Amino acid sequence: QVHLVESGGGLVQPGGSLRLSCASIVSIYSMGWYRQAPGKQRELVARISSFGSTDYVDFAKGRFTISRDNARTTVYLQMNNLKPEDTAVYYCNKYPVGPRDAWGRGTQVTVSS
Repeated sequence: QVHLVESGGGLVQPGGSLRLSCASIVSIYSMGWYRQAPGKQRELVARISSFGSTDYVDFAKGRFTISRDNARTTVYLQMNNLKPEDTAVYYCNKYPVGPRDAWGRGTQVTVSS
């Protein structure tokens, strides 16, 4: 079982930026960033294949960028033009995530003035 560690969250004003990191991934997997807002289900934000192809959900298009390092052991999520509705705990995991795949603690992103 891979131990995923998310980091980089914080408090940012609307319009600001954050860069999230996810360490200890396995290079052969496609990876995704997910988020869960209070009272809502966890949802996919973006995904990246082991070869680097990417895909985004509509709310992330044009604002978020997913990438991975050359060793393919860390995945990043660059988030620009953040909005209050982006407030959530952000997680990384395999894509698609299976029922036996453990989740990390996530990293809290709060967008507020």
